[in-house]
Amino acid sequence: MKFSKAVVKFRKLILVVSVLLMVPSAIGYLNTRVNYDMLTYLPPEMDTTIGQEEMMNDFGKGAYALIVAEDMNRRDLAKLQTKLEQINHVSTVIGYGTIKDREIPKELLPKELSEKFVTDNASLIAVFLDASTSADVTMDAIREMRKVCGEQCYISSLSAMVTDLKDLCEQEEPIYVAIAVVLSLLTMMALLDSFLAPVVFLISIGMMIIINLGSNIMFGEISYITKALSAVLQLAVTMDYSIFLWNSYNEQLAKRENNLEAMEYAISETVTSVIGSSITTVAGFIALCFMSFTLGKDLGLVMAKGVVFGVIGCVTVLPSLILIFDKPLQKTKHKALIPDMGGASDFITKHNLVFVLMFVAALYPALYSYNKAKEEVYFNLQATMPQDMDFAVANRKLTEDFDIACTHIVMVSADTPSSKVKRMSDEMSKVDGVMYAVGLDAIAGGKIPTQIIPQQLRNELVSDKWQMILINSSYAVATDEVNTQIDNLNSILKEYDPDGMLIGEAPCMKDMIEVTNKDFRIVNVVSIGLVFLIIALVEKSITLPFILIAVIELATFINLGIPHWLGQSMPFIAPTCVSTIQLGATVDYAILTTTRYKQERNLGKDRKKAVADALRFSVPSVLVSGFGLFMATFGVAIYSDIDIIKSICMLIARGALISMACVIFILPAMLILFDYVIIHTTFGMKNLKKQTD
Repeated sequence: MKFSKAVVKFRKLILVVSVLLMVPSAIGYLNTRVNYDMLTYLPPEMDTTIGQEEMMNDFGKGAYALIVAEDMNRRDLAKLQTKLEQINHVSTVIGYGTIKDREIPKELLPKELSEKFVTDNASLIAVFLDASTSADVTMDAIREMRKVCGEQCYISSLSAMVTDLKDLCEQEEPIYVAIAVVLSLLTMMALLDSFLAPVVFLISIGMMIIINLGSNIMFGEISYITKALSAVLQLAVTMDYSIFLWNSYNEQLAKRENNLEAMEYAISETVTSVIGSSITTVAGFIALCFMSFTLGKDLGLVMAKGVVFGVIGCVTVLPSLILIFDKPLQKTKHKALIPDMGGASDFITKHNLVFVLMFVAALYPALYSYNKAKEEVYFNLQATMPQDMDFAVANRKLTEDFDIACTHIVMVSADTPSSKVKRMSDEMSKVDGVMYAVGLDAIAGGKIPTQIIPQQLRNELVSDKWQMILINSSYAVATDEVNTQIDNLNSILKEYDPDGMLIGEAPCMKDMIEVTNKDFRIVNVVSIGLVFLIIALVEKSITLPFILIAVIELATFINLGIPHWLGQSMPFIAPTCVSTIQLGATVDYAILTTTRYKQERNLGKDRKKAVADALRFSVPSVLVSGFGLFMATFGVAIYSDIDIIKSICMLIARGALISMACVIFILPAMLILFDYVIIHTTFGMKNLKKQTD
């Protein structure tokens, strides 16, 4: 009570301090960099990651792009290449014109080289930049390259995709928050007993969201997925806490002398229930931190922190706001739409065996489709964005004109003999799907010694430590064909140079596939283990964690399995994130119902009566919470043009409804069925042993 008395006493000071905190939080938010390149979250010890760093350190090259120039004569191409070389952070420009103009007689150049760089109506230009794929200066350079190139040229690269993604995110993200706020507001106004209370809730939650986003500056940068989802998810999963306080406050008003005393007792009650409720949600987000693909850590830490801020705001800022606006809040009360659930709870408990059979019948098909859907996820990041964007158009042009779908870079030790590099390049060129390999030896073509090639051109492809070979492939990124190709290329590379590395978007994607497949299993085990432990401690039971997790996991299996039956494919990160979020955020519904069941059972009621009364009490809260989570995420899912955001939000929205249904219909049946076991394995209920029937 000391804490709650202090909050009530210093309510105005709390609001003043909270408002003042908005200033540094806004500054922190604006100065937190956003990372739009998901490949940077690969483990640092992987060859693809090390190779990218080596290319930057030794060649001063990080990002690269292929430009398709259509219907341009030789003079205009030369001018274009000169303009490209003058753009800030462009390190190297290589085209057929660049090569043949570097003091090498045209007749000495391999014929096949000119055929690869030039077609009847198009020319190919490779551009290297001296910064990483998603660096701000790289994106600025891509924009400048587009201005220089004009409408006749198409820039295909991961950096071009990242640039378009950034522009799209900055356009859509404010709308995500607006949609979530409006739909949550309408839902709360309808389902709660006040029109003004949801507005007050959103003010409190909004302040905590700003503080959370501002505090992200401690990480230096966050991913675009985290930035896009964090505000929406924090709003969705912490709205419950505001509802707890509001309901408790209204109950206390009828018992206490004044609203200040009522709020003191309401805060005391809410602190206990909210902390218990938030722990499982935090645990779900913390489980993401166990991913070796560190995007999980990025999202997990930000969201776990957001839930903690949500709890703090619920017991400090929100009580202060309610007391300030108490009179208008009381005047704007209305009858809630949710009816008394007595009849529904009696029906559910009466037909409990039917719902047990439904659980058993649903388990196998849900698990089957869940496992199938996990196998059907896609990893191509380019497929997550609208296909009419500049980068997507450029990719199609590159494929149509040159049959190139992706580019690999081979890093070979500089001291590897030229003859071995030539043999290796020839072998690589014969691998299925490889269009050609361009290195120093390919340019020489065996007709002239590489030593007489101009030093400026040599420096672009050879350093003191490495020599670089560009391989163009007709296979698309993240396909089985390109992954097999990468295995074959790596096998050849390691035979000639055990220290050599194959890098590029496709090899990184292949690593991502292998890493995230392992991560999915680890995160599932960790999240279930943490939630199991929390439920065991909260409910003081050995069996209840099994029952509650089984119910929510069934809901998760159904939710994540639906895409299989619909013939849909999820982005690779969606199952991992959603499974932990759904478990952590919606198991609270089951804990609320179960805790009330235990209380009713300890009052001496028989098992069916105890479950029916627990259900009658908990269903309104479950409905408000479930529909709040659904509405906050469903609107974003409908609006977003970024499939990763759309898929995650749709899965969370649908998962909220499915979890809600499982808790309302299946959990009561499980509590009745296992009542005898629960009583004998739960601390504080053994005195009911003789009363079990």
